[in-house]
Amino acid sequence: MERAGVPSFRAVIFDFFGVLTSNMVEVITWFEDRERIARGTFLRAWADPRGQDLFRRLELGQISQEDWNSGFATLMGVKPDNLLGRYLHDAFPAYPVLRVAREARAAGIRTAVLSNSLGRQPYDPYTGFDLHGTFDVVVLSAEHGVRKPEPAAFRIVLENLDVRATECLFVDDSEENLAAAQKLGFTPVHGLDEDLVARQLRKLLHLPGL
Repeated sequence: MERAGVPSFRAVIFDFFGVLTSNMVEVITWFEDRERIARGTFLRAWADPRGQDLFRRLELGQISQEDWNSGFATLMGVKPDNLLGRYLHDAFPAYPVLRVAREARAAGIRTAVLSNSLGRQPYDPYTGFDLHGTFDVVVLSAEHGVRKPEPAAFRIVLENLDVRATECLFVDDSEENLAAAQKLGFTPVHGLDEDLVARQLRKLLHLPGL
């Protein structure tokens, strides 16, 4: 039900990495400290056009995790063995946000995950999250051959939820993805701090506070 002057949202769509997990800046910092490499090494490799291409192709399912491990390890100067698993070792569940997602779904609000995925073999970053049991719709980029911020990625999740963009909140930690979603009519929520995001979503979705 819509309150006077306050929009009523029928659905909320969540990014995975950095929204339903620990903040990715912290995950990267912890990774670099464990590897005993200089802070900033990962982000320099990520900003390199070769690193960007490796991520893009992995997210689209065009290369394997082993290919990514080998290529990205070379850019960083580390060993390739299970590099993705080592990198994401501390990407723990963001329990406050996951709790809100469950409460929203119980309140009749449609929920979805839209993730630029990083493959599922041999390392599965989604293990332990029970995404299909928690959310109505799960869209992983590699399974569809399209990734955020491409409009087609957002349209896939809208079609599966059977809602319009203007009826949806979209939560992501990437400003680029948020801008792309806003252009399509979504209401963006910048997801950097899990406790703050949980509070924002409770307010926007009119869920009771804890």
